[in-house]
Amino acid sequence: MSHIDSAPSTPGKVKMEKSSYFFTRGGGARWHYSLAKLTVWSFAFLALILIFFLRSPAPSTITSAADPSRRSLRNYNWGGSAWEKRVRASARARSSNGLTVLVTGAAGFVGTHVSSALKRRGDGVLGIDNFNDYYDPSLKRARQALLERTGVFIVEGDINDEALLRKLFEVVPFTHVMHLAAQAGVRYAMENPGSYVHSNIAGFVNLLEVCKSVNPQPAIVWASSSSVYGLNTKVPFSEKDRTDQPASLYAATKKAGEEIAHTYNHIYGLSLTGLRFFTVYGPWGRPDMAYFFFTKDILKGKQIAIFEAANHGTVARDFTYIDDIVKGCLGALDTAEKSTGSGGKKRGPAQLRVFNLGNTSPVPVSELVSILERLLKVKAKRNIMKLPRNGDVQYTHANISYAQRELGYKPTTDLQSGLKKFVRWYLNYYSDGKKAVE
Repeated sequence: MSHIDSAPSTPGKVKMEKSSYFFTRGGGARWHYSLAKLTVWSFAFLALILIFFLRSPAPSTITSAADPSRRSLRNYNWGGSAWEKRVRASARARSSNGLTVLVTGAAGFVGTHVSSALKRRGDGVLGIDNFNDYYDPSLKRARQALLERTGVFIVEGDINDEALLRKLFEVVPFTHVMHLAAQAGVRYAMENPGSYVHSNIAGFVNLLEVCKSVNPQPAIVWASSSSVYGLNTKVPFSEKDRTDQPASLYAATKKAGEEIAHTYNHIYGLSLTGLRFFTVYGPWGRPDMAYFFFTKDILKGKQIAIFEAANHGTVARDFTYIDDIVKGCLGALDTAEKSTGSGGKKRGPAQLRVFNLGNTSPVPVSELVSILERLLKVKAKRNIMKLPRNGDVQYTHANISYAQRELGYKPTTDLQSGLKKFVRWYLNYYSDGKKAVE
């Protein structure tokens, strides 16, 4: 069992009084004089406003003598000597050859596990997360508390906040960045497409802009997705396969990320490694994932929708247990070469890689449900439905030979064993299922 599995886881209107002053006989001169005077004062007032805005500093650089903290996006507080001390302490490696890693999305599912694993082996780790409400923020807060007990500090902020990122690199000379912050989920992209562009494209570009200009430049490992394979029919999916047919906006933003990574590697010499995750599951997972909400709904006695493709075709996923994903992430960090740029200028060719991280054993979703039934000792109320046109694909299957060769990646957890660990955590976290069925 993983070490982390058992842990607890407008101003008001002014009413103008009517007056006969402007309309009395002989009052025309006074009216023109007053109008001219009003005009002069109006221009003077506007000029003062203009001067004020031109002389005011940018919001990200405003400080207060009484409060040394700074404001980042969404009014997150950061800065000050006490804050910097926590940042340095969290990022300090226990050994001289240890990595110093900035983990974005550290309160996320994968981010929590990766941060914990890095800290346990003696690396310096600092997290950053915006704790958005895409899914229950209390779960993210519980993960945060878990990491704090291991010595990992999570800075509350947004990766689109350039001033914050630059400050972090000013305080700590990170050797590596593990970029896991992203807007996840295939179906939610149809409801809130802007969030995907904000996080997965703009956020990634902002991070790379900061990384290209710092000295030393860090090596960057970042999360892509198996969704980039889109409408491919050739299986198993290989890194050499085409990825220009995304089936969802989420997939399109992840594919865009891979092209953006290529650009920053080519121009600025950033060392970049992309990891295409295949359906990650396990303890402390995401509630928007099928295995998670299937468990919740089975316990509540609710129907669960099981999709099938055209002509009763099987829908299957290459489910990959979180511990195996963590091994791949650490392997990518350990084999990442140094970036070759300095001061935003490329000095030589830099490493650029992309790997599949999967389990190589696709399992039909119907079988996933059967395993959950046995583990929960509850019969599921199945509702067989046709696969909707919302970005979901019928089948995923990873070819991991490249990762095996270069990272020593070898998944060892089958779905039955992985789900057993997840169910144990789920029932414990939700108080033996009581909270889960409320």
